[in-house]
Amino acid sequence: MKSPALRVGFAGTPDFAAHHLEALLQQGIDVAVVLTQPDRPAGRGKKLMPSPTKTIALAAQIPVWQPTSLKDLEIQACLKNLNLDVLVVVAYGMLLPQAVLDVPRLGCLNVHASLLPRWRGAAPVQRAIEAGDVETGVCIMQMEAGLDTGPVLKVLSCPITATTTAGTLFNALQHLGSQALIDTLNNLEEYQAQATPQDHEQSTYARKIDKSEAFIDFSQGVVDIDRKIRAFYPFPGAFTSANGERVRIHQAEIIDTKAPSNHPTGTILNTGPDGVQVQCGTGILKLTQIQLPGGKALGIKDVLNSSKNPFMVGVVLGRPLS
Repeated sequence: MKSPALRVGFAGTPDFAAHHLEALLQQGIDVAVVLTQPDRPAGRGKKLMPSPTKTIALAAQIPVWQPTSLKDLEIQACLKNLNLDVLVVVAYGMLLPQAVLDVPRLGCLNVHASLLPRWRGAAPVQRAIEAGDVETGVCIMQMEAGLDTGPVLKVLSCPITATTTAGTLFNALQHLGSQALIDTLNNLEEYQAQATPQDHEQSTYARKIDKSEAFIDFSQGVVDIDRKIRAFYPFPGAFTSANGERVRIHQAEIIDTKAPSNHPTGTILNTGPDGVQVQCGTGILKLTQIQLPGGKALGIKDVLNSSKNPFMVGVVLGRPLS
């Protein structure tokens, strides 16, 4: 039986969250308040910029709160005064203390981009690709004090293919997540009554990504390197070094998975309009889209024709940057 109309609060920050807020508004769901991270400096001028979620909320004339902490007693009191039925949390980036979890009548729901209990934590999309998972999805979870440990109300899954990047996967999951969230809110009491506890012994942790992880070490096997490039595209972006300069790798293809290293790893074996072939610890990788320092992403044909082209046969990629 469909639940009666709910008074909803929303907490989220990046594009992934903004898409879910838009979906709620398109369904006519009553969103009483939006919580989002404080404006951050961005771009070359380091101008303070609102989050994507804030932009959507302001356009819809929804009150926006940007606390630096939810431990603030005044913020907690203001939330209580809203008489929320439920608080929806999507990639908010801030911990909710128990006092806030207890505020809404029906608790707090989180849209989490993995098949819990696999990949709890900050970077589930990237870690799933990096680990070679063949499937992931979204979970609507009833929040509790632990990190992504609460019971699961609804699950939708999708495949991870050999060409999936974090960018394409985020796009797929935000559509799945919006669909799952709206269905859950429309039938919330039924889903809560059938919530499934997680098997904590099966949990894995998706630690936050450090930009240094995106440096490509060609001594690794080609399969692992390919996964890392796709996991870190578009952010933070895989990179390597060529003749002492930092070069971003946007797209690559596996040529061979078993070729042993007869050359120093990172050696350019061949160049052509379809790609630059590089020796890995095991296997050969073909780089097909590159971004040179100060430039934009280019197909390899344009890179090879550039006066700044660093990709010559015999050049060794991946040496430490000074």
